[in-house]
Amino acid sequence: MFVRKNRNKSGTISVQVISKQSSGYKVIETVGTSRNLNEIEKFFIEARNKINFPPNQMQLFSTLSKTDLAIKNFVGNISNLQIRTIGPEIIFGTLFDRIGFNTINDRLFRHLVITRLAYPTSKLKTVDYLRRYRGIEIKVDAIYCFLDRLNEKYKETVERIAFEHTQRTLKNITVVFYDMTTLYFETEDEDDLRKIGFSKDGKFQCPQIMLGLLVGENGYPIGYDIFKGNTFEGHTLLPILENIKRKYNFEQPIVVADAGLLSNDNLKNLANKKYRFIIGAHLKNEADGIKREILKKAKGLSDGQTIALKKVDGNRLIISYSDKRRKKDEYNRKKGIRKLQEKIKSGKLTKSSINNRGYNKFLELSGNVAITINNEKIKSDASWDGLKGYATNTSLTPQKIIENYRHLWQIEKAFRISKTDLRIRPIFHYRRKRIESHICISFVAYTIFKELECLLEKKLTRFSSKRAVELTQIIYELEYQLPHSQKTEKTLLKIDVEQQKLYDAIMK
Repeated sequence: MFVRKNRNKSGTISVQVISKQSSGYKVIETVGTSRNLNEIEKFFIEARNKINFPPNQMQLFSTLSKTDLAIKNFVGNISNLQIRTIGPEIIFGTLFDRIGFNTINDRLFRHLVITRLAYPTSKLKTVDYLRRYRGIEIKVDAIYCFLDRLNEKYKETVERIAFEHTQRTLKNITVVFYDMTTLYFETEDEDDLRKIGFSKDGKFQCPQIMLGLLVGENGYPIGYDIFKGNTFEGHTLLPILENIKRKYNFEQPIVVADAGLLSNDNLKNLANKKYRFIIGAHLKNEADGIKREILKKAKGLSDGQTIALKKVDGNRLIISYSDKRRKKDEYNRKKGIRKLQEKIKSGKLTKSSINNRGYNKFLELSGNVAITINNEKIKSDASWDGLKGYATNTSLTPQKIIENYRHLWQIEKAFRISKTDLRIRPIFHYRRKRIESHICISFVAYTIFKELECLLEKKLTRFSSKRAVELTQIIYELEYQLPHSQKTEKTLLKIDVEQQKLYDAIMK
């Protein structure tokens, strides 16, 4: 059955309930006739109620007014297609605009970035998400064609917007943090970019690319670049620094990096380009003379105390002592020795096990090729417990050097966000242009995610960025059509207390 408005010869309009039968259409009931538009709409709602609430059901609602019945009728006719997930657009879209990415006037770019934050998945599932939850129809081929030109068209603009936002936020960028990570592909095929190399994800059989990321304090992004999967990490920092300096007239900051990232030659190259640096130092790899001096001067250090040594190359070596680190070093060594002892008893250790990897360095051959543990080496190793080294060419105080180095965890957190929250890997593309575009989209998404994180902390909301993302996914919008004007309207469904806190943190 359905409701029909029938225009009479007299000029009046009759609202009728019509039934479709095999012989044709039959008028079941004429609810009312009028010339007045308001009365006609009342008759129309009443007729709809008669269809949706038959007499046996109407008895249940006999105490309800026509207004109540109209509301029940309206709610009963809402379909899933009328309800859209609008939270990501409200929250992430606001930050997208505020940071300045809206200067890239491309709706598809916006959709891909926001989806990477709200529903990070493959491009094929992105199409499904946009259609199902946002009511946006995009063909997957259109996305792939867009990716073929995105990086070349927008990468420089994206980096400039992120850099300028970081500069506005931090006011003065004096210290930068750099690190590399690997992003693997679920395939066995290599090419000019995707190469098998040392994997930080443990995917040694999969080809990969290297991603170098430069951030400021608190993890605010500055720039990035990608390299072949078998590139030596130490050859990547200087090109990125020089590139950013050239593009933005960027003053040379203090560069903080991990101990394994830069060789002595790379440090010389940095110094020749007038860059100051702070890197972690492998104290046990220093020259014998330096090591003897370190152990001599570090003897008797209390928790938190430091010493400084001048090296032949002009750099300083800062050594700090920590009781907490000493206990950790001692615990790890004892744990490693117990495992070695168990392997010796089981007979699983062979001559090939004698190497410098991990705690195998404590093993030695004796007698008739018997493998034993060298207690002298253990005693010698224990003398380094609690010591941590930092190499620098700055004139900063030891305390300031250590404080800056400790902020290196921010870039480790940036990689963790990229790999877990934004699911930047594994990468399923194989064309270089699309790989580059995928990284570009992820970089923009990270910039927005970082801004969200800082705002939540600043506004003391007491919930995590991950929870904030979850909340955006359950903020809905209802789309409906007014019966008289046939005009389509949209309204935000009422949000709860937690969602309101998120909204206020972003909007106020």
